[in-house]
Amino acid sequence: MAITLPHIEDANRTTYLPPQREFERFTDEAHYAEKVREWGLSAAKDVKKEFWYKDKDHQRLVTIIGYEEYGPTGEFNTIVVEFLDGHLTCIHPAYLKEMQAASFGKAPITNVEASPPPVKKVAAQPVAVKKETPIKEKPTKIVLPEEKVHFTATVKQFALSWNHFNEENDEVVVLENVMIHEENSLEVGLAWCAHSKTLKKFELQPGEKLEFDGKIVKKKLPSGKEIEEEFIVAVPVSYKINNPSKIKKS
Repeated sequence: MAITLPHIEDANRTTYLPPQREFERFTDEAHYAEKVREWGLSAAKDVKKEFWYKDKDHQRLVTIIGYEEYGPTGEFNTIVVEFLDGHLTCIHPAYLKEMQAASFGKAPITNVEASPPPVKKVAAQPVAVKKETPIKEKPTKIVLPEEKVHFTATVKQFALSWNHFNEENDEVVVLENVMIHEENSLEVGLAWCAHSKTLKKFELQPGEKLEFDGKIVKKKLPSGKEIEEEFIVAVPVSYKINNPSKIKKS
């Protein structure tokens, strides 16, 4: 079969990947036939000597003149081919084999590079994504007045609190929506006070709104011991009101 030389513009459109080091050349025809069959490029009795090197819009004839070895024991090969104009390029055996198909270029093809062999794909393991811990905003620190001030509040519930001095439970009143009314109003939230004889005269009920004067301090409400559920306070209460006076129901 007569070999047609490629047009010069075809040669100019080819991207070459020439070998970067000395490569293995075939020792004889038997060596050549062995390697070509190993690469799956020829199954015929007479081993092919010319192959098509195809690009997107043109094709050129090449011959195989040797190969490069790589891998821990040199088990992988990259073929070195020579164009009719003398240019050399490296190509993976599987890619050159694909180029021999008539359908090459008419459908998407495997992009095989000239150096590394096909790498066996390993199923990707799900990556544990570390969830970012939400930044908790520190509650605004309340600056408590030292003198006696005017309050409004709502009775939340009655509770029992353990008294370490007499070692028994004391009855207390838990207040919610506690507001200090001064030049600038200050919202406290929850507070507690002793259910004194003065307060008991008002026969307070949960939900009732109160006005009174008193002093407030930072003191956590101690939990009662061995008490019924109705006297347990489910949320922490950090402020205590001492000596409430001028009490009014509103």
